[in-house]
Amino acid sequence: MSRTRIKICGIRDEEALFAAADAGADAVGFVFHPQSKRFIDPDEAWELVGMLPPFVSSVGLFVNAQVEKFMSMEELCPTSFSQLHGTEKPDLVKQCGPGVIKGVRFDKATIGDELMKWDAIDEVDAILVDGSAGGEGQTFEWSDLASVKGKITKPLILAGGLTAENVGEAIRIVRPWGVDVSSGVEKAPGEKDRAMIEAFCRAVQKADLEIG
Repeated sequence: MSRTRIKICGIRDEEALFAAADAGADAVGFVFHPQSKRFIDPDEAWELVGMLPPFVSSVGLFVNAQVEKFMSMEELCPTSFSQLHGTEKPDLVKQCGPGVIKGVRFDKATIGDELMKWDAIDEVDAILVDGSAGGEGQTFEWSDLASVKGKITKPLILAGGLTAENVGEAIRIVRPWGVDVSSGVEKAPGEKDRAMIEAFCRAVQKADLEIG
């Protein structure tokens, strides 16, 4: 039976960190984009990284950071993977690798080409497909992504408007390697809720069992 990996993004405190780990998350994300409501100082994030139990990965999220900024942040808080979630060019992505998760916004007209572009870059370890740029937590037609997923060989991570209520359907349609959630497990922007994290992880695990 295949298992869908789970990343809880936007972790900012110890309570949320352990809620994610205890619920079965495979990775936690720290947002290093200053304009985000979920921004965390790299020194604070590094303290949290030191608390992670074995086999739970850390991911640093950047948006259009220059290489120098990326390197300085990585020195302050080295993470298992780096998620580049902006409109970064291939040359910059290569300089930030290896261990890059490249985030892209879903657009039905271009998603196939986007997937193939990043799949061809060695420094990219996985591709994360998020909702459209129309707003935070936007879902999209998962069947449109499923129809082009076969174009790539690298792991596909699904994001964008996922919640405990809809992640099972998303998994059944797309069959992603992993799922990423942030606002879908929050009681307020930037405030994670333990019960919502637990419900999300249970929903993923249930979907995996039903798919078999």
